[in-house]
Amino acid sequence: MLPVASPTPFMPAILPGQAPIPFYLADISQAEMLAVQAVLAGNRHAGGGQQTERCHALLAATLPGSTPLLTQSCTAALEMAALLLDLRPGDEVIMPSWTFCSTANAVLLRGAVPVFADICPRTLNLDPAAAAAAITSRSRAVLCVHYAGVGCAMEELAALCAAHGLALVEDAAQAVGATWRGRALGGFGVLGTFSFHASKNISAGEGGALLINDPALRARAEMMWEKGTDRVRFSRGEVARYTWQEIGSSFLPSEITAALLAAQLTRCGEITARRLALWERYHALLTPLAARFELRLPEIPAEAGHNAHIYHLRLPDAGRRDRALALLAAEGIGATSHYEPLHLSPAGRRMARARAPLPVTEDCGATLLRLPLHNELSPADQERVVQRLIAALSGRWH
Repeated sequence: MLPVASPTPFMPAILPGQAPIPFYLADISQAEMLAVQAVLAGNRHAGGGQQTERCHALLAATLPGSTPLLTQSCTAALEMAALLLDLRPGDEVIMPSWTFCSTANAVLLRGAVPVFADICPRTLNLDPAAAAAAITSRSRAVLCVHYAGVGCAMEELAALCAAHGLALVEDAAQAVGATWRGRALGGFGVLGTFSFHASKNISAGEGGALLINDPALRARAEMMWEKGTDRVRFSRGEVARYTWQEIGSSFLPSEITAALLAAQLTRCGEITARRLALWERYHALLTPLAARFELRLPEIPAEAGHNAHIYHLRLPDAGRRDRALALLAAEGIGATSHYEPLHLSPAGRRMARARAPLPVTEDCGATLLRLPLHNELSPADQERVVQRLIAALSGRWH
């Protein structure tokens, strides 16, 4: 066999005669292409126009009582959330270490400190008991992450925050279209955030949204969104002219991005249903093999209506996980690991803290493997992925 260069997680190596199976592909239809062409043909490309308002309406329809604001990314939405919480130097925000660095960066940019708590072994979401143990007199908020589009234990986290006077914020980057007890994720905390990155179920290439669920924060949020001005009020005819009122930035995306996103949002149910069918097929193929190969498969609580964002499994140890990833990549199968736990990263060691060991988080960082999941996968693709995974684990690779 010819030597193969080490692939990146999203661009697997391709050997002669093999069809690659990418890790993710956006589900883009003709409707999205026509929507973008229509905006390009017009003369309104800057953000905040009709396509942005259409996205806001589509999001609000699934999140009653929430005011959505489109952003350039979920990172930008998290940074807006930190601004709205008025975090100050020395304040602490409790969050999982099992998340992307943007969750912590938003807090650090305000001079506050991320405090990491461990995750539940079933859902890989923030453990309410671990979060409770991390609370101090400096705690200001709990920032939970709905991993893989599976809801956190929202009642427990909400009760914890209410008992200690903390703000609850949802990093729902992976959870568009997912629910907890039938209620849309992103709508439980005072603030929520979505991602519409190319790797997400609903994709605009880049993009995000801030969900304002506390009406008291709406006016400030609208000003921060528009560079700190009251331009949104001006557009509604509420003031004669707009002026600088508040600290803010240019958080809103272009109308081109919004047009693509609006078309995607109208297809959210269709896209999610197809992904769920793929997720269930993986689960059916792997469940009979789990005990034999010591695989820990996803567990979905009865309360969670997940969106099939990720199909992950945990292998017995890091060595077997890494060997399986390397062998899958050698055949052009775009499986990948996930986060390096933030508390183990160079930046996390310097700028954040964990008040207790995080054994579940560290186990996930060492053993978790994600399988390709997108709406272009065929049943034959999924069978090939599982067959080659099992061949790698059983030492029968050829």
